[in-house]
Amino acid sequence: MGAASDSVDGAMALEFIHQPADLRPLTYPELDDLAGEIRDFVVRAVADTGGHLGSNLGAVELTLALHRVFESPRDAVLWDTGHQAYIHKIVTGRQQQFDQLRQANGLSGYPSREESKHDFVENSHASTILSYAYGLAVARDAGTAGDRRHIVAVIGDGSMTGGMAYEALNNLGHSKQRVIVVLNDNGRSYAPTISNLTASTLALPDAEAAEAHSLPERITERLSHTLTNIRLNPVYVRRQRKIERMLRELPVVGPQAEKGMEAFKAAVREFLQPPSFFEALGVRYVGPIDGHNIEELERAFANAIELSAEGPICVHVVTQKGRGYSPAEDDDEKHLHDTPVFDPAIGPPKAIPTGYTQAFADAIVKEAEVDRRIVAITAAMPGPTGLIPFEARFPDRFFDVGIAEQHAVTGAAGMAMGGLRPVVALYSTFLSRAWDQVVYDVALHRLPVILCLDRAGITGDDGPSHHGVYDMALLSKVPGMRVLAPSSAQELSVMLHDALTLADDGPVVIRYPKGAATQVGELEVGSGLHARRTMPGDGTVCVLAIGKMVAIAEKAAEQLAAEGRSVCVWDVRSCAPLDPDMIADAARHALVVTVEDGIRDGGIGMTIADQVHAIDAKVPIAVLGVPTRFIPQAKPDRILAQLGLDAAGIAATIRAWAP
Repeated sequence: MGAASDSVDGAMALEFIHQPADLRPLTYPELDDLAGEIRDFVVRAVADTGGHLGSNLGAVELTLALHRVFESPRDAVLWDTGHQAYIHKIVTGRQQQFDQLRQANGLSGYPSREESKHDFVENSHASTILSYAYGLAVARDAGTAGDRRHIVAVIGDGSMTGGMAYEALNNLGHSKQRVIVVLNDNGRSYAPTISNLTASTLALPDAEAAEAHSLPERITERLSHTLTNIRLNPVYVRRQRKIERMLRELPVVGPQAEKGMEAFKAAVREFLQPPSFFEALGVRYVGPIDGHNIEELERAFANAIELSAEGPICVHVVTQKGRGYSPAEDDDEKHLHDTPVFDPAIGPPKAIPTGYTQAFADAIVKEAEVDRRIVAITAAMPGPTGLIPFEARFPDRFFDVGIAEQHAVTGAAGMAMGGLRPVVALYSTFLSRAWDQVVYDVALHRLPVILCLDRAGITGDDGPSHHGVYDMALLSKVPGMRVLAPSSAQELSVMLHDALTLADDGPVVIRYPKGAATQVGELEVGSGLHARRTMPGDGTVCVLAIGKMVAIAEKAAEQLAAEGRSVCVWDVRSCAPLDPDMIADAARHALVVTVEDGIRDGGIGMTIADQVHAIDAKVPIAVLGVPTRFIPQAKPDRILAQLGLDAAGIAATIRAWAP
């Protein structure tokens, strides 16, 4: 036995795991012990840093089995979604870095090509991995991917609800690319997965469930399990092919006999294996497999390798999200999908909306009480977007479409055509997945759809893929689109109310950041598409700030006031269209500074500069925003400071530019 097996005599097995090869000498009892150690380690690590917990606790045995059967990185093991790859990171040599998980200059919460040769895709958006797998398989077969052997795509945790996954699956089946698809079916994404794929999946066996099942159900379950084992057996597959060939070659009745055999097989699949739609797409399907039985998983993967010689195969694995940690198992909403820092002994407090998310949650329920046209739509994130209270109050007016942003937006377009007032609540970064639908399905038709974008701007710990920095620059260029950015919880409430009327003329976007929301009095809010001046000045410097940057700009103005400099501050509020009164006032100042937490190039600041210069081309304008580069993970305040978008940075810009 190798070094890892020496851990039996009292030492912790996990400390001997430095690479996937260290897993292979372990016995199955030793692997079970290791799985327990890994779960304890992950709980402690995530408790210290925050991160994705439930999905990783459910993928422990699956990951161990994958790395014992496949030889990474010669075999490409690809993860979708990437947040379920913590165990993969642990067994590929990154255990010691978990104290810096999701911290600045630390370990990414997703696969990262910069971290390890075992990470192929920096994948933190769902439903993409089957397309990557298809492309890698094409490159392998073309001889340009080195000595790559097997392409393994692990998809799950809700990812199979995304349309792109189905597009790739269809293409894999049609092209017969040799890809092994592992469907990690835990019935969840953020919330319970919205999909018929998992709705009829057999639950993991346990004594209580077996007792509750009727005799026919138990027989059906046993038959399904037995058929799965048979269909995973390469000997059976070879004999099946031989029988089919013999039937086909029978004189006169050959074609009919072959069709009869296929009809019988299809009927059995439909009765016992509802996910047989995979095979209708040309992808062999086996399962479901107990995703917490390493020996069974390894047998399934080994057989899948041989069967994949004929084309793509899907191994359907059933796992339990949050397994082995009672606070996660008992979390009915999302099985601790993601958590803040917490005490591992008691688990994190129940997740509740805060800040702008809570303001939105309160506002949409209030508006829906008096306007029956309002419906709410989200893409697998009712909790994170604050729609749980709405769902509880108006269950018939709430729609979770799964991880399918494109469908969410065009579905909202259809609802709007039918006289409803749909409110689509998404993260800013995920709206970009539905760009075509926003432009051509909603805006082109001037439909009354309201898009509420949470986590706009710099978000922090989840890194470059989750910063919501493109929404303003993109959406402000869509004809007829109104883009609003609240600077306080009270502004968000007013904007949602106003948007319901503004939507009579077409779509409206409200974008707001993650984190605490500024609280202001009822006289400190604006209305409609008008900007609001929050601090007067003497005509020297005018700062036009957007959203959360308003409070930061006001702080900078206070610092400069202590130095004897007078600064006027405007809350832009309406990023598209811009308030002409605000633009006219800015043009009367000796210096204009714009501040936004979105991309600078092509952003709102540059549009402001164009409009101010149309009045007076001589006014100097400093445009502050996020640079055109991928911003690594770190706390939002730290990132803003590094970009010169904190109070000190704004004040420094004014000192450098002011006459």
